[in-house]
Amino acid sequence: MAKSRQRITLSAAMSIDGKIATRSGDSKLSSKMDLTRLHKLRRNMDAILVGKNTIDIDDPLLTVRDVNGRNPIRIILDSRGTISDNSKIVKTADKIPTILVVTEKAPRNTEKLGKKGVEVLRCGRDKIDLKRLLRILQKKGINKILLEGGGITNWHFLKEKLVDELIITVTPYILGGKDAISLVQGDGFDKISKSTSFKLGKIKRMQNEIILHYVS
Repeated sequence: MAKSRQRITLSAAMSIDGKIATRSGDSKLSSKMDLTRLHKLRRNMDAILVGKNTIDIDDPLLTVRDVNGRNPIRIILDSRGTISDNSKIVKTADKIPTILVVTEKAPRNTEKLGKKGVEVLRCGRDKIDLKRLLRILQKKGINKILLEGGGITNWHFLKEKLVDELIITVTPYILGGKDAISLVQGDGFDKISKSTSFKLGKIKRMQNEIILHYVS
């Protein structure tokens, strides 16, 4: 891990065949026990980061529940600034710190979300500049980020070699389907030699699930 930036942990629950959601977007793979583990992980982070597709499909709160602890800052990557005003994220932004990251090409009226408590951050011209974004977030005191995908967002972080550890829960399901969402999507690496390699740190069995902990 580069000492000049914060630590980024990619967390996900996936099926045995590497899917994080079905073709219809159903992503409720984790058991209650695994969700409790996730919320314990969240409370120790400065921020949770997801892409806009996750908001569109799951409409999550991205908060800490079922355990005691503070809510981390919520960061949403939304290059065109098209997040819905009716999303749970926007509706609760006046209570939970929320940053919407857009590009320069996002409409100027995106700033109207500021009235709802959302901090709009422009970072990049045509696409979000992740390395620049991380520098900005670090200046805000955000040093531990939990990356919760989905597949496209995971790909961009892995492609830029910005992931320091992975905590992956393998759940006892086979989803199949070419349109089901994989843990990592995007273009993918064309050669294994170009991919990011991790070391297996810990394996934990939790009833019918296995938690894999990889570190860079």
